Amino acid sequence: MELIDDDGDLFGVVNVVDALVVLLILAVGVAGVALVFSDDPEPEPDLDSTHATIEMGPQPAYVVEAINEGDTYSPNDVSTMTVTDVHLTPRGSNIGVTLRVELEGELDGDGSIAYDGAPLRLGRSLALNTDRYQLDGRIRGVGEGDALEREETTVVLRDTLSTADAEDVSPGDEVRIAGRTVATIENVTQFATNDPDRRRVFVAATLRTHRQGGDQRFGGSPVRRGQNVRLSTADYTIDGRIERVGGDLQVGSASTRTVTLRMDDVRDDMADALDPGMAEEAGGDTVARVTAVDTRPSLIIATGDNGTVNVVDHPVDREVTLTTELQVRETVSGPRFKGDPLRQGETVTLDLGTVTVRATVVNVSG
Repeated sequence: MELIDDDGDLFGVVNVVDALVVLLILAVGVAGVALVFSDDPEPEPDLDSTHATIEMGPQPAYVVEAINEGDTYSPNDVSTMTVTDVHLTPRGSNIGVTLRVELEGELDGDGSIAYDGAPLRLGRSLALNTDRYQLDGRIRGVGEGDALEREETTVVLRDTLSTADAEDVSPGDEVRIAGRTVATIENVTQFATNDPDRRRVFVAATLRTHRQGGDQRFGGSPVRRGQNVRLSTADYTIDGRIERVGGDLQVGSASTRTVTLRMDDVRDDMADALDPGMAEEAGGDTVARVTAVDTRPSLIIATGDNGTVNVVDHPVDREVTLTTELQVRETVSGPRFKGDPLRQGETVTLDLGTVTVRATVVNVSG
């Protein structure tokens, strides 16, 4: 049998044209059914971005050295974190890391950004995982700006160092972490202590701080009087207390007090080495000057051969009274000399160049 006969019928039964029409109708119907029963395509999510400050806490040096601006992490297909600023500070034996990051995420119904499926709330924990390191931190601030709000804050630190380390502290010294300068020594003044191997130092340092919650912060803590700050260089470490925020050392510029000092049982050769005009200087300032020296033999009680008790002069020991002018700072709790309270009965140390004296305060006058 012929496929199409002389009348144009398919297999002699159905006209070819009619068959094509039927097939076209069937194709359209099938396509319509498929369209009706197929799933709607997922709409593209609306994305936006903002910036946040993340406190990563103390980290070891080998991790810190791997952190750089431009590092990225994507916890899912619609969220991305990009590091835009890195702030480092000393934090004990480790390094404190604070990051400014750009967070891209999906907009929710009220127009807020949802990063990794959740709102960006203060205190929320976020991970930053790259092919070089893995960190976890908490959000400390959210808002515009790709850089942390930095300032340079000058503080005066007080510490006691070995004599060798104290001699190494110099203006211009930089404290560097992972190649970044975080503090600079501006000025230093040192004083003698009761231990000849230890020196008290006052250091003016400029700290690279960042503002958080209204505070300037360094090393994870607000920069304020009484806080401890640790600054390390290749030659020394200062672990000092903040005595003052702002200003410079200006040691001894507040006021001058006349102070009477006394030393008992002083060997006669040392007593003879003390003269009016001797002075202690620090940072170009005269912080103490001897104006008068009174030397008398120390008294001892001796028993005679006949049993009598007598008060006699010691053959070599002397009682020395010094009248001095000391440069002090006046505070609400009284004058302070070299950072310590200047009160009757307290011991002060004076480095007079050729001799160091340790004497008891007898009287403090204006």
